[in-house]
Amino acid sequence: MSEFTHVNDDGEARMVDVSTRDISVREATASGRVVTAAAGAIRRGEVAKGDVLGVARVAGIMATKRTPDLIPLCHPIQIHGVEVSVTVADDADEVRISVTVRTADRTGVEMEALTAVAVAGLTVIDMVKSSDPAAVLTDIGIDAKDGGRNGPWRRGAR
Repeated sequence: MSEFTHVNDDGEARMVDVSTRDISVREATASGRVVTAAAGAIRRGEVAKGDVLGVARVAGIMATKRTPDLIPLCHPIQIHGVEVSVTVADDADEVRISVTVRTADRTGVEMEALTAVAVAGLTVIDMVKSSDPAAVLTDIGIDAKDGGRNGPWRRGAR
């Protein structure tokens, strides 16, 4: 089982030891979207629960900091910057979410960016569920990452 990084020789889950890795600046950007019939109401500020975009933005920031509490093998690391964008699309019934997370540490911030997108999206759904119980969180993924031993990566780049 030694070919798996997060499994010991007995097949048990383990947290990888990153103590010998160099500290480097790392950044990851993730995105996703909530497809909802309530997009117009969000845009007009008419959702009964209040400021959907603002609450979702704060939820994303909070989620970034709590990621190691939610993802079992994720290292607790210093978060040095988080940018959360939550916008209503002009061309579709959807809310678009983008999160960029930065650190200077021994491991990356991809999981923090993904968790932030997911929690921001779930917050949007929570706030519109009374008017649109069919709202869907979809297309969550990493768009780009920089830093660490693998260097930069961009979705769609070869």
